[in-house]
Amino acid sequence: MSMYILMKILESAPGRYDTGISILTLGKLNKAQDRLIMHIHKGANVLDIGCGTGSLTLKAAAKGARVKGIDINPAMLETAARRIRKALIPEKAKQNITLCEMGIGELGNEAENSYDAVMSSLCFSELSEEEIRYTLNEVRRILKTGALLLIADETVPENFFKRAINALFRLPLVIITYIITQTTTRAVKNLPKKLKDAGFTLESVRLNKLGNFTETVARNIKEDLS
Repeated sequence: MSMYILMKILESAPGRYDTGISILTLGKLNKAQDRLIMHIHKGANVLDIGCGTGSLTLKAAAKGARVKGIDINPAMLETAARRIRKALIPEKAKQNITLCEMGIGELGNEAENSYDAVMSSLCFSELSEEEIRYTLNEVRRILKTGALLLIADETVPENFFKRAINALFRLPLVIITYIITQTTTRAVKNLPKKLKDAGFTLESVRLNKLGNFTETVARNIKEDLS
């Protein structure tokens, strides 16, 4: 089942987004985010791309990180702000969160070598191939040397039979999503290869059984040109 398709449907009602995603993923997304957050350390400067309702942002802040969450959907950001206010974490941690309405096209405004980690959950599957290349190049630029890129997202299975099964489940959801949102879906193809091509070193790749959801941990190893 396509996480991105379900997400687009639920984005029309941000207040129900987290509950819907939790039910539809059987809690798997939350567990995936928990595994990614294990790589975030106290005091880290972190960027959350496509932060949505702020679930991943909050998890990072609770670890003691300074987090900037960005999203182009103002309604989702409003939901994130309410969620942060109600969160049972120290006020100091809440103060370390900044929410900004901005898209990946504005990543060029971020300072070079300014982040210890960049993370993203169910966002890359909303981007075109060109947007993914641009985003990865910008992420590499704004990450410090040795810093991490953490991604949990919907992907296209590599195995032919798994792709066929996945396509069978996706088709009706694609139609429903287009009727509701007038947008299509773009599960990410060859995500690990895209990361390597952009210059990242893969630390780990975790796939679900169908291969249509991937968790990746990639490190930004920059060559010393001095």
